[in-house]
Formats: sequence, structure tokens, C-alpha cells
Amino acid sequence: MKTHDFGSYPPPHSPTSVGWTKGQSVELFSAGRPLVLEAGGVLGPVTVEYETYGELSAAGDNAVLVCHPLSADAHVAGWDTEAQSRGWEFRQRKPGWWDTVIGPGKAIDTRRFFVVCSNVLGSCYGTTGPASVNPQTGKPYGLTFPIVTVGDWVRLQASLLDHLGVGRLHGVVGGSLGGQQALEWALAFPERVERCIVLAASPRLSATGLGFNAVGRHTIMTDPGFLGGNYYGAGPGPGNGLAAARMLAHITYLSDEAMHAKFGRRLRGKAKPDFGFDVEYEVESYLNYQGQTFVRRFDANSYLYITRAMDYYDAADWGGGDLIKACSRIRAKMLLASFSSDWLYPPGEVRSLALALAACGRPASYLDIESRYGHDAFLVETEQVSRILRAFLNQESAP
Repeated sequence: MKTHDFGSYPPPHSPTSVGWTKGQSVELFSAGRPLVLEAGGVLGPVTVEYETYGELSAAGDNAVLVCHPLSADAHVAGWDTEAQSRGWEFRQRKPGWWDTVIGPGKAIDTRRFFVVCSNVLGSCYGTTGPASVNPQTGKPYGLTFPIVTVGDWVRLQASLLDHLGVGRLHGVVGGSLGGQQALEWALAFPERVERCIVLAASPRLSATGLGFNAVGRHTIMTDPGFLGGNYYGAGPGPGNGLAAARMLAHITYLSDEAMHAKFGRRLRGKAKPDFGFDVEYEVESYLNYQGQTFVRRFDANSYLYITRAMDYYDAADWGGGDLIKACSRIRAKMLLASFSSDWLYPPGEVRSLALALAACGRPASYLDIESRYGHDAFLVETEQVSRILRAFLNQESAP
């Protein structure tokens, strides 16, 4: 039986390492003035990596904040001018993760809007995270990094917008975990948000979603290379565990229909099986590829912290467990979109948020988009997503 070698783990990086061509970093909190976290910890200094597109209007009323999903970063649109090292990995020239949606003449038109996207706290793409150096020890934080929440991410984004001179957002938009950040913005800062767009995200993760995240973390933390989170520069690291976590998660991003259409039961480069434990099927090869490439671009500790923040999020907490009461805080115009084949954040869960908004009289539009692409549809169904974003952000008739 063959095993897959996912290579040696990358070295730790500095949170102030060079970002993308348009990337910038700023220290928003210091050791003397730390960020106080929801779970009770404090963190300082805190550096944030971010990108901006377009120009802020003289009135400061055209800012749109884009919140990224779990493994993405601040590079949301545009192409790099050249390949460059970003500390955690070497990336080839490529477009931003939502380049089809953001740019001149696109749904979020950078000729009109000032677009901001920042990397979340605890990640490995420039914002302070577990791989960053703890100034008290001179070593990477590892698992001494404090627990962070979606609420912490949003408050850090608010501090960044203060730094950029943005008082009120024309809109905030996100999909998946980014959608939960967008919802948290409408709840935590109701006076600062005019429009809020939540795609493929619900008020909280289901028990099934919690279970998948738990198994993913288990594969990482039981990898012999994990070393209690102190693997930086100390051997191969938990590459196999992280790859397995990504493979498992990737199954949740696709629908059964999409998996069948893309792979079916087709064998990989052969007419009949070998009757062994090497890769036999196309779907196995695809998942192995997803695991290997993820190890080269992401930190295992960051995966632990971000998925745990995903677990903890529950919008109903703003209402003492009552979602309708929580939604009564919202002043923004809301647009919610689910995707018919999404089983990570299924339509029924998204609809529950729409019903809660309706129950407390808050303006909201909800639509369920027919798609076979599962949870990833918010990234794949660009034509439909672009149409509803353009309409909502440009004050056209409701979708």
C-alpha cells in the first residue's frame, strides 16, 4: 500500500511579510493597547493584511466590505503582476478568489465602489495568527495563540475601516464563513451598515457541520508531526493530517449531483481496477490533489482556529438565544441567498434567518438559487450571483 508524502512543512512567517501587489499591512493594536477577545484573551500587537480596490468617495459613502471564506485571503480581485513569495508559500500568478465578481464594470464595480477585503485574525496570510512570532517568547504562538471568534474578526475589520476613514458601509458581503461575518456586521454594528448580503450561510453551523469540523481537527492533532502545535521548523509537520482534513471538507463543498457529474465511478487511467489500496477512482485522485495543494498553501494551526470560530458562531447569541430578538437589532437592508444543493448551509437554515427577519419587520429579500454545485455554488454560479449583487448594491428593484 502506498502512502502519500505531502512534503516538508513551510517555515513560520512574519505577520508583516510582503503581501500581494495591492496588499498592505497595518498594525492596529499594540502590546500596550491589545485587542480584547470575546473568549477572554488579549492579543497585541495585531497586524492586519488587507487590499483595497477603487477610491473612497469624498462623502465616504461608497465603501463595500467583502468578507472571505475559510481558506481564502485578502486578495479578492485582480491579477498579480508577478509570482511572489508571501511568507507561507510560493504562489504563482493568479486572479483573486472572486475576480469574476469584483472589478471595473463587474457586479461590484470598482469604478463606483471602494472595495475592502482583509485577512481574518488567526489566518496565515499576513494577519496575525498562530504562525506569527509571539513577542514575549520570540517563537511562533502555536497553540498558545488565543481562541478567536467571528465577532473578533468583525471588530478587527471595524478598526481597519476606522483606519481607512470609512465610517459607514454602503454594503458588506460574504459567502459561507464570509457570509456569517457579513451577518455579524449587521448585528454588531447596525448603525454602520446600509446593505448586507449573506450568501450560502446561516445563523449557525448545523450539528453535521460541527461533526465534519471535529473530524478534520482530529486528523490534524493526531498526526505525529503535529507536536502539540509546535511543528514550525521542527520536522515535516502535520501535512498528512491537514491534507485529510481538507479532503473531508472538500466533500462537503460539493453536492452528490456535482460529484456524480464530475467523477461518477470512473477509474483513474485504467480500464479495470488493480484490486489494491492505491488510487483507483477519479474522485480519489481529485481529493488527493486538493489535500496536497492545500498543505502547500495553508497552516494547520490556522485551520484549527478558523474552524473553531466557525463552530462557535451563533447569531442568536445577540438575542440571548432568540434569533428573532437578535434580528431586531438589524437596521440594514438584507439580501439572503441559499443554493438548492448546498448541504453544509442548507436552504432551510438560510430561510430560518429570512423568517426571523420578517418576524421582527426588518426589510429582507431571500432567494434560493437552483444549482447542482453544492456549497461552492456561491463561487461557481457567477452569473446569477453577479446579477443579484448588482441589483442590490445599485438600489435597483429587489431580486
